[in-house]
Amino acid sequence: MFDINPGLIVWTIITFLAAVLILRKIAWKPLLDALTAREEKIRTQIAQAETARREAERLLEENKAQLARADEHSQRILRESRDMGERLKAEILDKAQQSSRQMVDQAKEEIRREKEGALQELRAEVADLAIGVAGKLLDVNLDSPKHRALVDDAIRKMGTTS
Repeated sequence: MFDINPGLIVWTIITFLAAVLILRKIAWKPLLDALTAREEKIRTQIAQAETARREAERLLEENKAQLARADEHSQRILRESRDMGERLKAEILDKAQQSSRQMVDQAKEEIRREKEGALQELRAEVADLAIGVAGKLLDVNLDSPKHRALVDDAIRKMGTTS
């Protein structure tokens, strides 16, 4: 079945060794160089990817910090706005109360003046009536300014005793 031919075995070994030597001279070094270059390229790309990942993480942390600062800033602005609103509200209420008090005081003063005027008018009328009644009772025509002074004096005395 199988015939072993020693010459064929020797020539096959020689051909194989010649092919290995030729491939080693021609193809082995370029193949190793290509594999080494590819390996170096892959290492460089991995290093660049790692650098990019670290940079992305740094940027992410920086963005988180900026977002936190922006949130804090917006909260501070809201707080200041609320405080300012409360102060404005308090000022407006205070001014309204002051204005109300001032209006009440003015109204009281107006009422006091009107009352004073009405009392003066009433005193004058009472004096005129008293003079008229006294004149009719006495049937004497006295000097009107003197009688008026007497009656005004009597009314003033009555006003201070009551």
